[in-house]
Amino acid sequence: MCRNIHQLHNFEPAATDDEVHAAALQFVRKISGSTKPSKANEAAFDRAVEEIAHISRHLLEDLVTTAPPKNREVEAEKAKERSAKRFAAA
Repeated sequence: MCRNIHQLHNFEPAATDDEVHAAALQFVRKISGSTKPSKANEAAFDRAVEEIAHISRHLLEDLVTTAPPKNREVEAEKAKERSAKRFAAA
């Protein structure tokens, strides 16, 4: 999975449309192999991002869990700690 795509499920507050769109954009960039499509592919690229964002939003709304919602700040701090450990070894 792309390192730039973060888990969006089970957070309080729920993932924003911007977060879902950003994840969809990263996914399309990864599978297309392009960060910026050519003019010939721009419409297909943008359509794919919008469709994936739409489906992702439905998925997030439909998922159920018994786990308590995660705290964004706590999860961000954990990610910083993991990153510090990973890059400190280098």
